Amino acid sequence: MKWMGRFAGYNASAFRKDLLSGLIVGIIAIPLGMAFAIASGVKPEYGLYTTIIAGVLISLLGGSKFQIGGPTGAFIPILFAIVMQYGYENLLIAGMMAGLMLVLMGVFKLGALIKFIPRPVTIGFTAGIAVIIFSGQIANFLGLSGIEKHEDFWSNMKEIGVHISTVNIYSLLTAGICLVVLLLVPKFAPKVPASLLGLFLSTVVAALFFKDHVATIGSTFGVIPGALPQFHIPEITWARVVSLLQPAFVIAMLGGIESLLSAVVADGMTGSRHNSNRELIGQGIANMVTPLFGGIPATGAIARTATNIKSGAVSPFSGVIHGVVVLLVLVLFAPYASHIPLASMAPVLMLVAWNMSERRSFIHVMKTKTSDSLVLLITFLLTVFTSLTTAVEVGLILAVLLFVKRMSEMLKVAKVLPDPDHKHEKVMAHMVHEGHDCPQISMYTIEGPLFFGAADLFEKSVMDSIHQRPGILLLRMGKVPFMDTTGEANLASLVKHFERYGGMILFSGVQAQPLEMMRKTGLMECIHPDHMFEHTGEAINYALQHLNHQKCLGCKHFAFRECAVLSREGNVAERQSMLESTSI
Repeated sequence: MKWMGRFAGYNASAFRKDLLSGLIVGIIAIPLGMAFAIASGVKPEYGLYTTIIAGVLISLLGGSKFQIGGPTGAFIPILFAIVMQYGYENLLIAGMMAGLMLVLMGVFKLGALIKFIPRPVTIGFTAGIAVIIFSGQIANFLGLSGIEKHEDFWSNMKEIGVHISTVNIYSLLTAGICLVVLLLVPKFAPKVPASLLGLFLSTVVAALFFKDHVATIGSTFGVIPGALPQFHIPEITWARVVSLLQPAFVIAMLGGIESLLSAVVADGMTGSRHNSNRELIGQGIANMVTPLFGGIPATGAIARTATNIKSGAVSPFSGVIHGVVVLLVLVLFAPYASHIPLASMAPVLMLVAWNMSERRSFIHVMKTKTSDSLVLLITFLLTVFTSLTTAVEVGLILAVLLFVKRMSEMLKVAKVLPDPDHKHEKVMAHMVHEGHDCPQISMYTIEGPLFFGAADLFEKSVMDSIHQRPGILLLRMGKVPFMDTTGEANLASLVKHFERYGGMILFSGVQAQPLEMMRKTGLMECIHPDHMFEHTGEAINYALQHLNHQKCLGCKHFAFRECAVLSREGNVAERQSMLESTSI
């Protein structure tokens, strides 16, 4: 079985490595799980439930050996908006629906398609999400009171501006202690979990010196229960399902993108290779099960996956152990976590936002000043000022339109003739000019994909020649790698139009895909078998044999090597005719 293949040769030494890496990642995941849940507008324990259940299932059922799953920062704006608009119960249903969508994506092998989402779009919405997460923690960092949370960025910024006078010096001091720890510990003690240490020290300082002066998890959300999550099936109705289709789809798409990006990062660090479709199925199952225990949507976490690998993980057991570690901490120490100040959580999330901002890639793409820069900027701005759904939709549409435009510009249609100065008499566009163009044979070289975005250019270019009524049209298609049904339809129209006026169309070098398309649509049945050639030279020889030699009389174009002979034969015939008329 493939599932067991990932554990082939597993031994006690491997288990010890997985145990250590699972312990480290589990400790790191605890504060992040609570922070992501709070920022998403739900209780902190729901983030821990997600870390436990989704973390175990994603590791066991996913397509990457080293993937660590759980709540992530990328989901925060989406989940918060869903909670604000639909409520927590509907968030659970949306998560289950997203899980089903991910399973179907994996079953129908759509994992590879998600990888085709343009990089500027992913950088744009990732950077936008980072801005939303960072700005969303300003109020907690400053300890502002009377803040009302909104879905949109402008309203939240306005709230901060209105209540800036309520800055709590104790919250500011607590957040500052945590931030200093987060910045210094990785430099001087990289193996120590900085986020956990920062939360611990800032919580102790706040509890000892200014207790009751800062808002805590307990005072805001209530005491975190130390019990196991309870099984609960949300009330699912058809009306709810219909209303949640769009948010569920956004969760599924973002979850799929992030999980596969994380798996790719893991492949790069380990030299392994993940199964993208299996990863989607594993992610989907985890997201279908987790809401039954109150958990929020989960996906692959890039930072925790990288930490897992750096800590020596050798199999998916490290991810399972990470979930078990979080479970034990929840059962044993949950009441103590209720004393953590919200100001302590703020720097943790701010640092997460900073690290996920893709700032270097953002600047790099913007410096290119290309259409990709435009796609990136629009996606980023729409993510921040509207919604992730709108940003991704517009970003993808814009990226596709610009891609089509670029691809259409790649199509080159040039009228050509042989160059006698070239060793092999290669056909060249510069050989066609006034006074040097065969009146009977029009020859075109077509380069680039012949698809819906460029088909009109192809037809127009060749149709201009048809108006001159040449007897033979030769299309060199050796550099046409792809043709879609629109390109084929334009080509078929050209064939029928040209032959309607008694012309002959020849083809040379048609590649496999365009040839197969022509067969499938029936166009090949309209083309005489003798009019298809592998090489241009063969097609030219055939065309010269089927010229109207009477029209070669007096022709001074000499477009082909054979034209000199054909023209001379025509002049002899003309002189003979004149002699005969004189003797009568």
